[in-house]
This record gives sequence, structure tokens and C-alpha cells, in this order.
Amino acid sequence: MVAKKSPSRRKKAKPRARSRKKSSSPLRGLLLRVLAWGICLALVLVAGVWAWLDYSVRNRFDGARWELAARLYARPLELYQGASLSREMLQLELQGLNYRPVKQVHSPGEMRWQGHTLDLYRRSFTIGQQSYPAERIQLTLAEGELPVVANLYARDSIFTLEPQEIGAIYPASGEDRILTRLQEIPPLLGETLLAVEDRNFMHHNGVSLKAIARAMWANLRAGGLVQGGSTLTQQLVKNMFLSNERSLSRKLTEAAMTLSLEWHYSKSEILEAYLNEVYLGQSGSRAIHGFALAAQFYFNKPVADLNTQEIALLVGLVKGASFYNPWQHPERALARRTVVLQVMGDTGLISGDEMGRAKAQPLGLVSSPTSQHAFPAFVGLVKAQLLRDYPLSLLQSEGLQIYTTLAPSVQILAEQAVAKELGRLERDYDLPASSLQVGAVITAVGSAEVEAAVGDRNPRYHGFNRVLDARRPIGSLVKPALYATALKEGYTLASILDDGPVAYTQDTGAVWAPKNFTDTDHGLIPLYQALANSYNQAAARLGLEVGVDEVIDTLHSLGLAADIPELPSVLLGAVDLSPVEVSNYFHTLANEGIYTPLRAIREVYSAEGERLQRYPLTAREGIDSETAYLIDFALQITAHQGTGRGLYNALPESLSLAAKTGTTNDQRDSWFASYSGSDLAVVWVGQDDNQALPFTGATGALPVWRNILEHLPTESIARVKPGAIDYFWVDASTGLLSGPDCRGAILLPLRRGSEPEARAACNRLQQRRNPWWRRLWE
Repeated sequence: MVAKKSPSRRKKAKPRARSRKKSSSPLRGLLLRVLAWGICLALVLVAGVWAWLDYSVRNRFDGARWELAARLYARPLELYQGASLSREMLQLELQGLNYRPVKQVHSPGEMRWQGHTLDLYRRSFTIGQQSYPAERIQLTLAEGELPVVANLYARDSIFTLEPQEIGAIYPASGEDRILTRLQEIPPLLGETLLAVEDRNFMHHNGVSLKAIARAMWANLRAGGLVQGGSTLTQQLVKNMFLSNERSLSRKLTEAAMTLSLEWHYSKSEILEAYLNEVYLGQSGSRAIHGFALAAQFYFNKPVADLNTQEIALLVGLVKGASFYNPWQHPERALARRTVVLQVMGDTGLISGDEMGRAKAQPLGLVSSPTSQHAFPAFVGLVKAQLLRDYPLSLLQSEGLQIYTTLAPSVQILAEQAVAKELGRLERDYDLPASSLQVGAVITAVGSAEVEAAVGDRNPRYHGFNRVLDARRPIGSLVKPALYATALKEGYTLASILDDGPVAYTQDTGAVWAPKNFTDTDHGLIPLYQALANSYNQAAARLGLEVGVDEVIDTLHSLGLAADIPELPSVLLGAVDLSPVEVSNYFHTLANEGIYTPLRAIREVYSAEGERLQRYPLTAREGIDSETAYLIDFALQITAHQGTGRGLYNALPESLSLAAKTGTTNDQRDSWFASYSGSDLAVVWVGQDDNQALPFTGATGALPVWRNILEHLPTESIARVKPGAIDYFWVDASTGLLSGPDCRGAILLPLRRGSEPEARAACNRLQQRRNPWWRRLWE
């Protein structure tokens, strides 16, 4: 019985075992399916991340890789035989370009003076698509009343110096770079960079396991981080795409992007990008990226002109531009340069002799980091003009090249004059130090190009720009427009005006009764004297006779765009204008009545050198040529005998200048406008809190221009007499015709047919001196 039951029990056990297998199989399958789906999802996720990283890399590399600053340049100085140029002016230009004085000239950027002869080696440069090679020249200056270039030994008859970079409009990121192509980089620079930073660059696929292992071993032996294992491609990825975060995910991202970069792009493309991206220094908030900009920043030369030791220093800075900053830490920089030079010698890039010579050289830096905002007042003018034509976003990103009208030597002369004269005024008049401010503009007559602008007594101040934004009453600077209105309407320079008391009752019932500055009446006087001596009463009475509206129309014709209220006080300068607006107006007078808008830009080029826009000379008639000639004559009398005669305290009488002073109520504003045959200056001096001044336009603003003229080679006014103008001898006291031998007679230009009919009695002279104004007639 027992034997028969035993199989029965075994049969019952088997179903129970099968039951357990069936219950565990679905769970295992579910786990396998979940695992499979997880792996698939992870693969999809990894593929998606890879695709996104790959797209990011290609999108950045195939598109605009960097936002590029718009760069601003001064006008290039042209040298030719007969050019009006003093040694002082030329030295200022060369100083701004950081030319180095040497005993023997061998390389671009060097110069040597021997007496009045200059031996100069120009650096290579490009304007637009025109290249100027490095070239050595000699020139001799003839110093005299008007210094000129006497001889020029060069390949061409006109020799152009490279334009000085004067500013930039930077991207919002603060990064700055000058893009350069690989073929424009000296081969030694690229080879040295690879020898020092990544010797296996041409053979690895972006991630070098050998370099990582070598770095880990070096760090373990040193007990700290002394060497990195990153390739150039990895460094490029870090700089272009990633933050400084240190994490496993960032490392994996870096590796993926590095492999993508190496997969899609050639080694030359990667190296070129690195040469433009690498961080090499700091200038305030501006980050210096790329070797092309670093070459200018540290040595003020194109990257193509770098010598062996300069290449070594820049490559050395890759390891740590702040730590090896050659201005702040010259010993560190010199030691790092020596290390790089040793690598160059050990790898056969340079000979042992060249290595020794290079190690013995000084760092050879420019005297200080080049300032990209050296002339903020002028740059403000340029930006204001650019923003009328280009959006700010484009100016901050497209790498435009903007060539301006700034003359660096004239700018420096203006800055020096401001510093000297404002300090003297404060001492002489017992004013608090640094209490006076200034706005000054110097313009080339005829071209209307702004050559210099000073908007603060500290010319490097980047705040309030008084050239553009200080709108102050102009006082008697309005009077040339008033008298031009009268001359157009039949008055002559000989017309007799009444400088007695004047009173005008306005519509409001208020009485306007201006007084002369000295509170003295001058009775009956000829028109030219009233303007030359800036008599208020004569001007007010004349203005009321010709009409305030007519005077305002003349101001607009002369170039003022501002709205001017039709009030009698306008006749004596109750018009708020900035120095640049006054310059627009006075340039029309200096330019024989032709209105030409002031301009601070010549041309704009794209980053590739394609010319995008020119700012050509435009012109229209402001006032007729006869009126302009008469006003010019009267303003020359003002400079020689009237309120502007202080100019000739330090200038030769033979220099023909025109001038007008301006002083406002309570002497709160000191103005001076003056021009020669080639240069116009408008100067405002005052206090920002509108306090009264102890000086006038003649004793405050005038000395600033006089100081500039003492150093500025300029030309006398030489006007061609219009055909409708003749010269007549006129008695100054009566305005009647006189003769050359009569006492009190003056030779005046008058419109033909407007001369007086009657003659004054003649009190004959024994002998008459030829006055300055006789040259105009002769």
C-alpha cells in the first residue's frame, strides 16, 4: 500500500512547483521590459542631448561666432612735401600711435629724430580693402612762421600714417576682439602655441587620454593642481560654450562637445577659432580676447608684425593673463616668457642664438594699456551721429570700422590748453580749484570736420559731455547774425547807429531796457565799431528795427536747428545752445556764408572691409557771399581792435583772424568763437552750478583758444572779394566818404551803390601807417 501511494504524492507535488514558476515569471518579464524601456529611453535621451549639443556647436561655429565691437579710428595723417606741420604736432601724432624712439631704426613702430629730420618705420595697416605695407621713410621739417614738410623720401608722394584707434562701441558682454584669419597669423605664433599648450593637437580627436594621464601623474607628484590635461579643443569648448562650473555633468558635456567639434571641423578651423577666442587680458570692464587684439593692446602693432619675444609673451599669457599681467607683475611675465622661449628653442622652432637674444630683450610693452576711450567728448559726437543711421544692437555686434575726423595732435593741444588756462583762471581770480568747466570744439574750416572736442576739464571723464549737452545762453555770440540781417536789409559797415539808452515795452507790459557791459553810452557810432566792441544798446536798437523774427530766420539760415523764442532778449543772446551748435552757426561765417553741417565721421566699413557709407560734404547757401564778406571783415576788426584783441597778446599781427566774444548776464557764461583761414574754435567756460564769473568772454574763454593757436600751425584768412563789393575810404565818426590822407578815415568794404554820397571834411594827415586791414584791399 505504501508503495502504491508514493507516486501519487509525487504527482501532487509537481503541480505546486509549476504554480510557483508561473507566479514569478510575469514579474521578471515586467522588470525586463521596464529595464529595456529604460535603456531605450536613456539612449534616446542621450541621443537627444548629443543631438542638441551637436547642433549648438555647429550653430555657433557656422553662424556669427562672436559679437564684435564697432571700432573708431582718428583720421590718418597724410604727409607730403609742403604739408603744414610742426615738429610738435608730428610728435604728438607719433606719441598717440606709440612709436618708439630708438638709436637705429630696424623694425615697424620705431623712429629716430636727427635735428629736424625724422627716420620712421611705419607699421602695416588696412583701411577698408586697401592695404598699406610696413614702410620706412625720411622727412625733414622746415621750421618757420608756418612750419611745413620740406622734404619727404618715400615710395609715394603722399605718405599715410596708420590711424589711431580712439574708441569702440562694445558688445553688452564686455568682450572685445579683432578677428583674424589663420593665414594672417605668423606661423611661429601658431607653432609656439601648439608646442606649449597642446603638442599632440594635430593627432588627437579632441580628448587626449595621454595628456590627462600625464597631468594626473604630475598633479599627484606635486600634491596639488599644477598641470591640466585639456587639449586646445577642450579649452575652446570651455571658453565658447560652458561656464567655470566643476562637475561630472559639465565634464561629460565638455567631452561630447569637443568630440562634436573635432568631428565636424578641421584642425585649422579649430585653431583659428582658438586664436580669436582665448582670453589674454583685461582693461577695466573690457576683456581682451584673441591674439590680434592682444598684439595691439600690449605692443600697439598688428599681429603679423610680432617678433619672437613678443610671441613668447602672448603665448605665455594663455596660462593666466591676470597672474602674468606684464604691467602689474613684470617679473612673473618675464619668467613666463623665458619658459616659453625655452620651449621654442628645445622644439627647434628657433635657434639657440635667437633664443638667447630674445631672452635678453626687455618686455617691450607700450607705456600703458591703450585706452579705448581716450577722447570721450569726441566719441560722444560720433555715437550721436551713428545712432541716427544704425541701431545700437548692430553697432555692438557687427564689427563695423568707423573712420572719424579727429586730429589727435589738435585734440591734445586743446586738452593741454584747457588744463593750463582753467588752472590759471582759478588762481588769478581766487576761485576754488577745479570749479571751472569747459566745452570746446575745433573744426576744420571748409570741410566742417570736427578735429577736436573737450567736454570736461578732465578730458578722460566719461560723464556729462558739455560739447553736446551743455546748452547755455550764448550772449553776444548772437550779434554776427543780427548784424548780418541788417547788412542784408541795406545797412552798411559805415552806417551810423545810436548807442544811447534804449527801452522796449513788450506785449506783457514789461519794459526791456538793456545796458552796455560798462554801463556807458557811446552815442553815434559806425556799425562796424558797434559789432567790434559788442555794444548792447546799439545792437538792441538795430535788432528791433530789422525785426526779431528776421534775426531768428538768419540764425536758422546760418545752421541753427533749435527752436528760438521770438523775444527781444534773443537780440542779445538769450538763446541756449551747446558748443557744437554754436560751431555749426559760426562755421557758416568762416566758410564764406556756405552752410555745411559739422561732421565727425568720414566713412563706415563692414568687418570685412566693405564700405557701407560715406559722410560726404554737403552744402547750401546760408547767407549771400557779399554779406558773409562784410561780416568777416567786421569780425577781423573785432579780433584786431575790438573785444577779441587779446588774441594778439601772444600772436603775430600778420596772422589774420576773426573773433567774437560772448558774456551773459552776471557773467555766468564766458564764450569765445574765433576762426583763421583753416581752423574754427568755439570755447565755453563756466561753472555747472551757474554761478557768476569774475571774468568775461575776452578774459576767460579767449585765452584757451589763444593758447592753442600758439602751437597750432594755421593759415591767415584770405578771402576773395566778391565782384559786387568795393572798398571806400569812410570817415569813422560820420560814416561819410573820406580819403586816404584824412584823419579818422578807414578803408571799408561796401556793396557797390551803397556807399555814402556826401563827403566829410578832411583833416589831412602828415603820414599814414598802413593798417592791418589794408591788406584785404590790396
